[in-house]
Amino acid sequence: MITDHFADATNFLAFVSSLSPLESEANESMRSKLYQKKYRKGELILETGTVCKRIYFIDSGLVKTFFYTDTREFIMRFFAEGSMFTVLDSFLAQRPSAYAVQALEDTDITCLNYDDLEMLCKRYHSMETFYRKLLALAAVNMMERIGGTLEEKAQIAYHKFLQAHGPLLQRISLADLASYLGITQVSLSRIRAMK
Repeated sequence: MITDHFADATNFLAFVSSLSPLESEANESMRSKLYQKKYRKGELILETGTVCKRIYFIDSGLVKTFFYTDTREFIMRFFAEGSMFTVLDSFLAQRPSAYAVQALEDTDITCLNYDDLEMLCKRYHSMETFYRKLLALAAVNMMERIGGTLEEKAQIAYHKFLQAHGPLLQRISLADLASYLGITQVSLSRIRAMK
């Protein structure tokens, strides 16, 4: 990881404002707590078994959240530039994460620490509103992901992925896509061959 430095918080703050406009004092207070981290392709942003202490906003790059079983890797989500994310259960409960986060490309991330977010929420109602809306958005996205995994056949899931995240197809490996869909690379190759 390249050393931390203060972030150009423009994109992070624009995302926050899209969920809950902040009064100028809250905006400036949050800006003072943000910092940026740079990760190289392949570098772990969060390791399994460590506590997720940050909310992340991707300024540039691409990451995946995933976990391992005894036999294989399962990818839960991909996040590209313009996305805000965290490992929700670990972040909320401040307990060790069952998931890991890895940079799939060189990635610049703006971060906000858990303790700073808690302080900002206590101090500013608009921050509390932002956090509530962010958690609601994360819960809806996770429910859709789980529902899709349980209900859909692989071919349907592949086509839904193409519709929702088509541009990412050029940026992720086929192995990662197969892992995300919960299928083997051989099955993915068959699905892709059926046009």
